[in-house]
Formats: sequence, structure tokens, C-alpha cells
Amino acid sequence: MAFEKLLSSLTMGRLELPNRVIMAPLTRARTPDSTPGDLQAAYYAQRAGAGLIISEATNISPTARGYVYTPGIYTDAQEAGWKNVVDAVHREGGRIALQLWHVGRVSHEMVQPDGQQPVAPSALRGEGAQCFVEFADGSAGQHPTSTPRALETDEIPALVDDYRQAAKRAKRAGFDMVEVHAANAYLLQQFLATGSNKRTDRYGGNVTNRARLLLEVVDAVSQVMGADRVGVRLSPFIEIFGLTDDEPEAMMHYLAEQLSLRKIAYLHINEPDWTGEGPQLTDDFRRQLRDGFRGTLIYCGHYTAERAERLIADGLGDAAAFGRPYIANPDLVERFRREAPLNEPDPATFYGGGAEGYTDYPTLD
Repeated sequence: MAFEKLLSSLTMGRLELPNRVIMAPLTRARTPDSTPGDLQAAYYAQRAGAGLIISEATNISPTARGYVYTPGIYTDAQEAGWKNVVDAVHREGGRIALQLWHVGRVSHEMVQPDGQQPVAPSALRGEGAQCFVEFADGSAGQHPTSTPRALETDEIPALVDDYRQAAKRAKRAGFDMVEVHAANAYLLQQFLATGSNKRTDRYGGNVTNRARLLLEVVDAVSQVMGADRVGVRLSPFIEIFGLTDDEPEAMMHYLAEQLSLRKIAYLHINEPDWTGEGPQLTDDFRRQLRDGFRGTLIYCGHYTAERAERLIADGLGDAAAFGRPYIANPDLVERFRREAPLNEPDPATFYGGGAEGYTDYPTLD
């Protein structure tokens, strides 16, 4: 069989996956009221052949938002909408994780409740960062982010509790797992990185302190779901939204050790070349990560089936996540199985709109 490793089964935490083809989290900006509906249920159910679907990034609270038309998991209506999605995926035999998201400083007063400032580890705006807002005339588009305010130390327990409550809603909605989004220069990575975290309290300074918030979030979410139903997404070396970091390797080694001790199900590494540009992770780095973390390792970033097969065959990773290929190929696993050509995604329909470019891509059959 072609791609024998990629299409083989995998035990990941509590789950048994029928293959190692993961659907990466993909923001599609198709929930104007922040509540998933029947269109989202159809979209995810079409892709239930994935070993695991990881949902689009989902706001844990009203203040977590940086992009309009993205879903949340902090109201009863949102929870019910996601339950409809989960049920649709499960009816098709699939498995789905909810990605828990807080954008931190990648936001603007126009997106925040009552026009308040976004929050971040420090009052530092990301150089060149943009968010997605709705303007007064009802149109939407990119807009430079605001300067955030620094979270007070005594506000952090409530932030951790927002993650806990989001996990409780995810569990009630029936999600098989949750993924803590600590990548792509959003809030939790802002705490991890030296360039965005200039705090002098117990959440700033050395590696241990900068990692503290993420580990507190993981502990809180694990208490709800069980650690074997929790994953964490990280993006070492990434430089977007003005994020800079002088100690990415030291942080990764520390997190690998700490998350391994917590026995979470998986680490999901978003590679720095996910845009098609920038540095690539070395095999030496992957081996060090493999030595440090004992759970499942998922890599994401411009993977083809061939490249994913090599990654797994070489023992450097356990699974690969596919983003844009899953936009255009709801039956991606079957296409890999048959070595069939892939549909090309239409970038014009990536964000916003309705069924076009969302649920209308053809399958092989």
C-alpha cells in the first residue's frame, strides 16, 4: 500500500486513530454570529475520514477575539452549535478536537467588548500585526492591531478559568479532545517569547516563569478532559505579528519535558515555514524533541503525503497535519490511499462567505 506509515492506525492518548492524516485547524471566518450552524456541521462531517479533525481556532471568551466571524465556546448557543458539529462528525465515524484560542494582543478595540483594550503579557504592540475587524459600514477587513494593556497578576487566575470553562463546554458538546493553542504569536506564545513578555512577576523573566501560564492552562484543561485527551500546539522559531524570541530552543526543551511529565496526548508543532517561506526545522531538533516528549508528535507545515510518509518512517514524528489540502479535498485520506490527484484550493474563498469554496469541493466519487 502506498503511504503505508501515514495510513496506518495510531494510539494517541485515549483515542485510536484509523490513520495519521490530521486535519489542521483552519480559520474560515464563516460564523457571523460566532455560533457554528448547519453549514459548519456539513463542512466538518465531510472531512470525517481524517485520523483526527482539529477544529478552527475557537475563542474562549469575548475578550479572546481578534477576528470577526470566528466561533466561540463561551455561551450556551455556541456550545449547542458545536454539539451539532460534533454529532455530525461522529455520525460519519470521525473524531474531532476543539482548539482553544485567545489572541492576546493580535486584536483591536473594534473587536473587543465595549471597545476595551486587548490584553497581553506586556503593553507592547506587535510590529506590523493585523487583525480582522468589521467597520462601521458593515464591511470587514484587515486592520492594524491596537496597543494592548498588560494583564495584572491578579487577573491571570480568571484567564486560566476561562480556559477551564471552555474545556467544560467542549466536553459537554462531546469533543473527543481539546487542543490548547499556544502558537502563531497569540496570547500563550506571547507569554512564552522574550520579545513580547517583559513582565517582572512570576509570569515573566526566565524560561520557567514565561512557561507558567501555559502550564497552568494545560493543568486546568486536563482536570476537565483528562490529560490523555489534551494536545498543545506550539510554533517554535516562528516570526509573525511582530513576535520575536531569543530563547526558542530552551523554551521548547523545557515545555517538552514539562508536558511529557503531564502525560498529555500530543504536541502539535506548526513549522516556521508554514507560509512557504522562512527557516525549516532540522532533523536534529526533531530528534531532541522526540527524546524530550513521550507522547504523540504531530508536525504541520506544507506537508505532502510523500513528505509525511518519510517523517513517520524516519521516526521523527507520528502524524502530519494538513491544512490547505483539506480545504479543497474533503476525502483527502481516500485520495492518498488511491494516489489520486488533489483538487486545488481557491484562496479567494478561504475566509468568509458561505458554501462556495467551503462545502462544494468534489470528492473522487
